[in-house]
Parts: sequence; structure tokens; C-alpha cells
Amino acid sequence: MPSLVRFRAVSFRVISAGLSLALALGLIGPTSQIQAQDEKPAATVTTWAHIELKGSYAEGPQMMGLFGEVSESLAEAIGRLDKAAKDDAVTGVVLKIDGPNIGRGKLNEFRQAISRVKAKGKKVVAYLDSAESGDYLVAAGCDEVVMPESGVLMLLGVRSEVSFYKHLFDFLGVKAEMLRVGEYKSAAEPYSRSEMSKEFREELEQVLGDFYDQMVEQVATGRGLTKEKVQAAIDNGPHTAAAAKELGLITRVAYEDELTGILKSNKPDATVKLAKRYGKKKIDTDFSGLTGMINMMNLMMGLEPQARGSKNPKIAVIHATGMIMPGASTSDFLGDSTLGSDTLVKAIEKASSDATVKAIVLRVDSPGGSALASDLIWRALEKVEKPIVASMGDVAGSGGYYIAMGADKIFAEPGTITGSIGVVGGKIALEGLFNKIGITTSVVARGKNSGILSTSSGFTDSEREAMTKLLLDIYKQFTEKAAKGRKMEYAKLEKLARGRIYSGATALKLGLIDKLGTLEDAVEHAMQLAKLGPDDKVERLILPKPTSPLESLFGPLNTDEQTRVSADAAMFSALKAISPDLADDLRNAWQINRLARESRLMLMPFTIRIR
Repeated sequence: MPSLVRFRAVSFRVISAGLSLALALGLIGPTSQIQAQDEKPAATVTTWAHIELKGSYAEGPQMMGLFGEVSESLAEAIGRLDKAAKDDAVTGVVLKIDGPNIGRGKLNEFRQAISRVKAKGKKVVAYLDSAESGDYLVAAGCDEVVMPESGVLMLLGVRSEVSFYKHLFDFLGVKAEMLRVGEYKSAAEPYSRSEMSKEFREELEQVLGDFYDQMVEQVATGRGLTKEKVQAAIDNGPHTAAAAKELGLITRVAYEDELTGILKSNKPDATVKLAKRYGKKKIDTDFSGLTGMINMMNLMMGLEPQARGSKNPKIAVIHATGMIMPGASTSDFLGDSTLGSDTLVKAIEKASSDATVKAIVLRVDSPGGSALASDLIWRALEKVEKPIVASMGDVAGSGGYYIAMGADKIFAEPGTITGSIGVVGGKIALEGLFNKIGITTSVVARGKNSGILSTSSGFTDSEREAMTKLLLDIYKQFTEKAAKGRKMEYAKLEKLARGRIYSGATALKLGLIDKLGTLEDAVEHAMQLAKLGPDDKVERLILPKPTSPLESLFGPLNTDEQTRVSADAAMFSALKAISPDLADDLRNAWQINRLARESRLMLMPFTIRIR
């Protein structure tokens, strides 16, 4: 071996000497000249992550299997942006915004994720064919906003429309028997009144005022404009793309196929590669043969390969999404879901008993629902001896706020609709409608208040008095627990309660929440409470398990009630394709009537549509 090394060393010196002599005699030129004559420098290739935003982006893990590709969750979409921020191979992000159906909470989640990409020194370019306010507010946080000349920017401010059905009910002979505790508890007003009460209008005025101020601030800071110019642009809208550029609301008027030219504007010789569907999961759709058939059945049943249990420390993120109901959670193919107390309590107990779980983050996106189901969830959280942080999404009102009281700290988005600390109860009596269509009812009863749960007749005076007393007792329980959880004097808390809703920004000022922040902020705070540092390999345990496609079609196959509920949900989903607003109102009325058997609800005015 030593002789071989010496031979190679001698050979290298001989070759070097030969090259030096040839260079001195002018037989060859310098190495750089050889490369210049024989080779062209390699072209610079820049990769841009192409991410499209469309759909509703529901909270929590979405349906597994074939439909998981269709129903991307908020966490998955945010994860793709965060992946692009950390990916050294990615130069920047092209965000195609195609009318995502998101509320103010999710909007803030996307804006903060965009900020994290920009913080890594990467450019984010938004492209919109046309845009309404929500679409544009996401785009306004990007470095550049591009729209074709035929596009229109519908930046028109903030508007809420609430439909009222009393006259229709009068025409049909249907009577909405609704009772409430708290003058602002307006959840049932659409069914019992023909217009807003002054209290309902007052709370909406405040919430929409907060939303408008946030809109102006987000556009002004994102586009580098004064608030006065933004307000003037809103009042003079809508705008063509050219007019929007003139006002500084967008940066370029261009078509989507011109994006690659825009992306290499600083490096004209560069080659731009758009990584389409960046970071999106791929699903095996080869269902040929016996193996393919087994794969299809596993997907339909929501079965996925079991990962080996890790002993690394974990933060459990428990998603509480949808109207709160007793029993098991349900969901359908269009993303509508109900939050079952049984399902969530099991998820909480699982996180509590798992030794690797060091803290829990409860992510709430719910307008409330059953008082009993809400209290059972709250109790399950109270029993947990680990740190708990609540994170509020688009909505965390009434029962949604109630379950968050079980947390050590509460985070909300600036635009979260929260509060609505109050109780409502009642039913929709159908006796008049039955009489009109020829249905008569005979009653045999014992007990002065036996008709409280009847959905054919309204309340008697005695029944109404008994129901009012019950609701007052439930309201006192709610407000006492809220005062204790907020460490606030009861009289002060009760004054803030009375069913009134607030934006997250106002709730912070009033002490109803602790901090403004995203889900990521809540997770970081949970890690701090659990004394987990940046060097710990912390994982996330996402709970509860998402619904399988078969469960969405037929419901949990354990009770006839759950199957019926799922079938009704499918009916409303079909109607939603025709008229989304009407479908939502009818679903809400149906759910209130279904919950009427409990006679005490914690619901906020969730029929509010803010555009």
C-alpha cells in the first residue's frame, strides 16, 4: 500500500508539471477560458411552491380515505405554508386564492402563516382572478398581489344579514316558543321575531365595528397605505384591477400565465419552476385486483396503517368543532359537523391518560349547543391534571365559550366571535300547521307541566314559568363558573354576560380571554406550561379521530338515532348545493327543535352571516 501511494503522488507531480509546461508554451489556455469556450454556465433554477386556497378549511383532521384529498383541513393548509417557509429548496410561494370560505379566525391563521414565510426572507405572491373581502384580506398580507385586467376587487366593507322567519311561521301556523336569559341572547330571534331587537342590533354594531377596524388595519399595513386611503377605497368600491392598482390595493395587473415572468423579474436568465400542489398528500387510487379492493375498503372505513407508538413528549391538540350535541360526533361530505360530547370526552380522557402527553390544546370552533353536553365536556377538562390551553377559531360562543373555561389560558383570534354567555330554551310548536293540513292531535296526560317537551303544542303559563326558572338556574351555573375561571368578581362577569357576543379583540380588553394568537401560539404556550424546551422532540397528537366515509354516509352504526341524524345531515347538504343560506337556516331550526327535548341550550346567534 505505501508504494501505491508514492506512485500516485509521483504521477500527480508529473501530470502537474506537464500541464504547467503546456500552459507556458501557450498550447492551452487558463482553465476558466477552457470552460468559457466549451461550456455555458448552468442556468439558475428557482423553485416556487404553488399553493391554492379554496374550500372551507374545517378545523381538525378531516375525513380519511378517498375524500381526505378533497377536504383539506386548516392545519394541513397552514402546514404546507410552514413547510415552504422551512424548505431551503423553495425560493418563495405563489398563493392562488380561489374564494376560500373562511371566517375571521381562519383568515388570521393564514395571514400569520404568510408572515412566517416572509420572515424567512422568501417572497409570497398572491394571484386572484377576482376577490371579495375575505380573499383580498389574505392576499393583502403578501408581498405582491396580482390580478388580471378583467378581475374585480369587491372590497366593500363589512355587512351582516340575519333572516327572520316569524311571518313565514305565522303563515304556516307554526309558533316558535322561545325563552332566554340575558337580553342579548339572540340565538332564537330569527324564529320568534320579524326583526332585530335593539340589544341584538347593539351587539352586532360593536362586533362589525371591530371587524371593519381590523379590515382597514390589515389592508393599510399590508399594502403600505394610510387608513384614510383604505377607507376611501372601501367606500368607492368595487374596483377593476386597473383601478385597484392605481389605488395601491394590488401591485400588478397580469394573467396567471404571466406569473413565471414576474417571478424572474430580478433574474431574467433564471428558470422558474412552479411546484404545483406543493406539500399536498398523495393518495393511492390504484384499486385494481384483490389488493386494490382491500385498499378501497380500508379507505372507505377510514383505516390507515398504524404508526408505531412514540415515547417522545406530545402536545395533544383536541378539536371541538360544530354544534355541541349529546352522543357521538357526526360529519358529512360537505364538511358540516356536530360535536358529540361522548366523542370529545373520550378524546380528553385519552390525552389525559397518555403519559407521553404533557399538555393539551383545546381548539374550539363552535357556536355552542346543548347545555348538558357542554357541561360534560367542561367537567372532563376540569379533571385533567395537565396544562390546558384553549385556542378559539372563527367562533367560540355560548357552549363553545363554556367548554373553553376549563383551560388554564384562553387564546382567541382578533376576529373570533366569542362570549354569548347566556342560556336559551324553547321549541317550535307545530300544532297550527298540523291543523291546516288536516292533522289533529288527541292528548292524554298526567302532570301539570307534562307538555313542556311536546313539539305540537306551545307552553302553558305553568310550563313557561317552570322553564324560565330552569333557565335561570342554568344561567347562574354558567356565569358562576365563568367568573371563577376568569378570576373575576361575579357582578362584573354577569354584566359582561347576558348573552352578548364580542370579537376576540374586545374580549381581550374585557378579560374574557387571556391573549390574542393563533393555534401555533397556543401550542407554544402549552409547551411553556409543560416546561418543554426547543431541544425536546415534541410531537402532536391530533384528536379525536376523523370520521370515515362510511360513517358520514350512514352515521355511527350503533344507534338508530345517530343513523337518522346522519341521514338528515345528508339532506341539508343536498339543499346547501341549491341555496347555502336557506340550508343553513333550516339546519339551525332543525337542530334547535331536536335539542328542544333538553329544554336548555347554550347557543349564540350563529345564523349571523358576516360578509
